[in-house]
Amino acid sequence: MAPAPDDDAGLVGEVDARGLLCPLPVLKTQKALALAPAGSTLRVLATDPMAAIDIPHLCAETGHTLIESGKRADGVLVFRIEVG
Repeated sequence: MAPAPDDDAGLVGEVDARGLLCPLPVLKTQKALALAPAGSTLRVLATDPMAAIDIPHLCAETGHTLIESGKRADGVLVFRIEVG
């Protein structure tokens, strides 16, 4: 994964799932996506390695677009999702 930029353009919210284990990061992300307006951007932070699989899968299955994903130097996974 390439590092995700810190660009906040269009960002409507952030899910902080650091320290949570599967399935909680994806469940919190799913809830936030349901509340966000279509076309907006959501940032997700997670430390569970399974999030690297689960978050992209959630996007593919629910019609949202995974804009970028990456891993910061501190080991936190960062995802930017466009709400479908």
